[in-house]
Amino acid sequence: MAEKQTTSTTTNGFADKDGQFRRQPSKFRNTIEPAADVPFPAVKDRYVLYINYGCPWAHRTNITRCLKGLQDIIQLVEVDARKPDLGWFFSGRTGPDSDPLYGGKYLRDLYERAEPGYEGRTLVPTLWDKEKETIVSNESSEIIRMFYTAFDHLLPEDKREEAKGKAGLFPEHLRNDIEAMNEWVYDTVNNGVYKTGFASTQEAYEQNVFPLFKSLDRLEEHLSKPEHQPYLFGEHITEADIRLYPTIVRFDVGYYTLFKCNLKMIRHDYPKLHDWVRRLYWDESERTNGGAFGKTTRFDAIKRGYASATGSKVVPAGPLPDMLPLE
Repeated sequence: MAEKQTTSTTTNGFADKDGQFRRQPSKFRNTIEPAADVPFPAVKDRYVLYINYGCPWAHRTNITRCLKGLQDIIQLVEVDARKPDLGWFFSGRTGPDSDPLYGGKYLRDLYERAEPGYEGRTLVPTLWDKEKETIVSNESSEIIRMFYTAFDHLLPEDKREEAKGKAGLFPEHLRNDIEAMNEWVYDTVNNGVYKTGFASTQEAYEQNVFPLFKSLDRLEEHLSKPEHQPYLFGEHITEADIRLYPTIVRFDVGYYTLFKCNLKMIRHDYPKLHDWVRRLYWDESERTNGGAFGKTTRFDAIKRGYASATGSKVVPAGPLPDMLPLE
């Protein structure tokens, strides 16, 4: 979720004048590496991951942090509220009432510390370097890839990607397939729900809602093939699952109602996708390192966040239950 734009180039605060929502690129794109002589070395207790539990982009980084077992290596801080004009802030409702590092009230204070006079958007996730007092990255797709391997030398051998081989999160033999899926899933599903929900004209809405459901149909078909079960690329969880899960787990409780993505529901109309998302949500085995998907999912924050983003003071009650049990 981006800060509300207040210039005359927008209509409803998110869409451009033509009614289309266009996501702006992240500004901070540095990399943590497992070496000593680099700007951002992979060391314990140096980095802080700022997230909001309602945001799917932040969610994917938290899932990866938990899957990899980095909870004692990378500090997590929840930014639990957002104002349209000032961006993310610490309300104290579910997270701290101020930044535990520097005492600021707004995430923007952190961005100002990294870059005095900063005028861009403040985003979650934000990966912070306590030593240099600057932002490493606020691009979720790059943060999760740092987490795959950068800190492996600090982890038990069984958590290291090199020890997993073909069972790794981004294995060599699947990289082309995962990258190809990432491209269309990001455009029409991960970001497609936003382009649908934040559209400010009927034309812009229809230009995005139908491609969204065409891609959900495509994912349903993909999961119907034996080689794509139980996960998107077979027997092991990969980056493709990490990147898709935050959108699908939010679909029925958030996007269907608040973002008008209401042609179909996951639980009623996509049995393969429904099985897939429930399998990840309810799994607390070693496969998910004790529940990396379900335990990082907070439906109250999701519903509250999207109600706020759409300007509603009413948080939807349903559908109930938030996640159906595995049969």
